[in-house]
Amino acid sequence: MLVFVSVAIDLALDRLFTYSVPAECTEKLRVGQLLRVSFSRREVRGFALRVWSESDEEAASAAAGRSYAIKPILGIADDAPFFSESVLALVKWMASYTCSPIESCLKAAVPAAVLKPNAKPRELLFVEPALAPEPTTLTKRQRELYDNIARVGGGWMQQLCREFKTTPASLRALAEKGCVTVAARAKRRDPLAGRAVLPTQPLELNAMQRAALETISATADRPVLLHGVTGSGKTEIYLQAIARELDQGRGAIVLVPEIALTPQTVRRFAGRFGDRVAVLHSALSDGERYDEWHRIRTGQARVVVGPRSAVFAPVRDLGLIVVDEEHDGSYKQDETPRYNARDVAVMRGHYEHCKVVLGSATPSLESWLNAKKGKYALASVPERVAGHSLPEVHLLNLTEETAAYGHVPIFSKFLLDAIAERLKRGEQTILFLNRRGYARTCECKECGHVIACPDCSMAYTYHQVDDCLRCHVCGGWTRVPARCPACGARDFGFVGIGTQRAEAALLKCMPHARILRMDADSTSRKFSHDDILSQFRARQADVLLGTQMIAKGLDFPNVTLVGVLNADASLNMPDFRASERTYQLLAQVSGRAGRAEKPGEVFIQTSQPDAPAVAAAAKSDYAGFADTELAGREEDFLPPYAKLALAHFKSKSDEQARGWCALYAKALGTWPGLTVGEPMQSPLERAEGWFRHQLLLRAPKMATIAEAWKWISSARPAPNGLRVALDVDALSFT
Repeated sequence: MLVFVSVAIDLALDRLFTYSVPAECTEKLRVGQLLRVSFSRREVRGFALRVWSESDEEAASAAAGRSYAIKPILGIADDAPFFSESVLALVKWMASYTCSPIESCLKAAVPAAVLKPNAKPRELLFVEPALAPEPTTLTKRQRELYDNIARVGGGWMQQLCREFKTTPASLRALAEKGCVTVAARAKRRDPLAGRAVLPTQPLELNAMQRAALETISATADRPVLLHGVTGSGKTEIYLQAIARELDQGRGAIVLVPEIALTPQTVRRFAGRFGDRVAVLHSALSDGERYDEWHRIRTGQARVVVGPRSAVFAPVRDLGLIVVDEEHDGSYKQDETPRYNARDVAVMRGHYEHCKVVLGSATPSLESWLNAKKGKYALASVPERVAGHSLPEVHLLNLTEETAAYGHVPIFSKFLLDAIAERLKRGEQTILFLNRRGYARTCECKECGHVIACPDCSMAYTYHQVDDCLRCHVCGGWTRVPARCPACGARDFGFVGIGTQRAEAALLKCMPHARILRMDADSTSRKFSHDDILSQFRARQADVLLGTQMIAKGLDFPNVTLVGVLNADASLNMPDFRASERTYQLLAQVSGRAGRAEKPGEVFIQTSQPDAPAVAAAAKSDYAGFADTELAGREEDFLPPYAKLALAHFKSKSDEQARGWCALYAKALGTWPGLTVGEPMQSPLERAEGWFRHQLLLRAPKMATIAEAWKWISSARPAPNGLRVALDVDALSFT
């Protein structure tokens, strides 16, 4: 009886290919395995998604209708499946929901380092003592060396050479005399090597934390939204919920939104669960990712911590998925497949029949509405641990200070006085400014011409550290020109404030302050996030100044002051979620202050103190803000009351991109139940040389959008030179 297999090949063709299975492979073949197959006269690899035999009537009928011979697979690349049936079902759902090729979704679910053809464990020479030698067979030096090796029980050859001041040749000489064995052995590439991890014990929970923990443990039929104010001890709840799952022989996944949060979170979890914790994120080396993934796959690691891609980790007997800071936009993938890890976590919980916890002090409105409707269970922790109070928040009206000083100040006098007071008291300050670089633009003082990137419709940002202009879209850079390209003048001004400029200004005001800056420019090397935060935690700095990577999840007991330098930046974005994002950002960064015995204060510099998001954040009134915002969303038929997708059209020709955007808009406008917006140029009109247009699609259900998109993609396939993509549940509109 012939056996066939449907294979997804890594070519993004969004179709499966049928191969026959040789008799010698039939018994070993399983769904989810990586196979070697022949495709277009070359060998490629692909995943087995379905196995069937000629007795299967439907499949046999389809095979009989083919006019070509079915090729046999060349072999099985790895006997152990890369995907369990539940994860494979999850990937298929993701491909359908995001309208993405199945191959792209499969690739997203496995680290690239694992799929490399030459990927393998690192093997080093390990030396072990053998039978005790006769006294006469060894020299005095050899006897001393053997005794040392026997005392420590052996070790890696390089390590023993350093420790006992010997050479590989001397160790091999002992091996030739039968005193030791020298053999290659796999050695783990440990991402935490050299990083201090202190063991911890469970903390006593207060009544609200215990109630939340019991809700999590008792709720397996739906996700739990853990709504706890900043500093309410959500992480300890996660730790104890995971401990319960481990006691039952089950594993867990913990998602964090930023790589900057990963080292701190990993240390907390490794301190509690030791070697059972694995970490997965893009800052690891290929070797570290390979080893960590295989530790998870084989069951050596039972708890996985990482950003969004860790949601696919092959954890055995998965019992719990935690999505910390579930509201965060970093969980949304910005390239195909454009999935949201929060939603994928919820669906994985469904397929794995495991618990899912979505935690946040400022939940997304989608999750909040699901909890209000009873689709999610709600666990609330409305107070900080140990009775600590939330910080006192002050709104500083920059309009008034601008009128007084004649220009917009970087620091309000009130904020500077508060920082100076903390310096006197030996307390620490966090300053938040969500713009890196020195100045937002470089413009001619004579004619006002702004120096812009030639490939993007974006002004260059000036970076003083390396004295150059950088594009934050494509990454291109140039030197500040000697003359203005428009009028030939030589005098340029730097407009706007970035973290580098704020750091320089603060040093002028307070020369003795020890300042650490944390942004994309200062964290480019490995471990840089961890090193900066470790220095600040050790009180080697007075002020931590940074972008959004410092706005959430960080816990420093000595921080009693938080300053937000420009609260209006996110309010002015062309996005219906601007108000929601502003509230979340202000509430989260405010929550870094006063997390221990010392009370905290927050100073928010804004030109719009009466904006609903700013006023609500100052009062920590999430429920009131959410109710108001949801009412407006329902009236305007926007998420979470509607499903939304953004169609992107990119071309080197502006006319082509505009024309096809209009064509799709006209055709999709006839689809029943679909609301199609006006075709428009993207707010970021050009990026990396590509002209950009977009089309907003809304419907009561995502299935309506998916069906319409499948139809239009087939009826009007994109011509050469045009890139068309659909961003389901889009979070960015630029």
